[in-house]
Amino acid sequence: MSTIPITKRGAEKLKDELHRLKTVERHAVIQAIAEARAQGDLSENAEYDAAKDKQGFIEGRILEIEGKLAAAQIIDPSTLDAGGRVVFGATLDLEDEDTGAKVTYQIVGDDEADLKLGLISISSPIARALIGKVEGDVAEVRAPGGLRHYEVVTVRYL
Repeated sequence: MSTIPITKRGAEKLKDELHRLKTVERHAVIQAIAEARAQGDLSENAEYDAAKDKQGFIEGRILEIEGKLAAAQIIDPSTLDAGGRVVFGATLDLEDEDTGAKVTYQIVGDDEADLKLGLISISSPIARALIGKVEGDVAEVRAPGGLRHYEVVTVRYL
């Protein structure tokens, strides 16, 4: 099994979700199943069917998170010393050479990516084009809207 890179913050979010699923959600769905069973005939009991479906989802998600955490390579970006190179966990200030627009992104694991928060997945085209670059380098990115050129303005490890 290969390792999956994830930031320390991303691993904490997964652990929090796992804890919530095991301690809150699992107990709530067990209670809902018990209440539905108390109503009698299960063959036409929509509440029972919905609770069993939710239980299946919760148990599946628990297994998924446990698998991800078991395979995770947790990286704390603040401890990195990559000599100014763009690596997993780095926070970058970029300038679009075509429009002059400035953006800030952090390269994170697939599960923690959220473009609205400036978190881009390591497997995204822009992250793949930026890995290994240093300040002043220009990355050529094949985006859905066409070819884009981004200059790496600063690289930080936060």
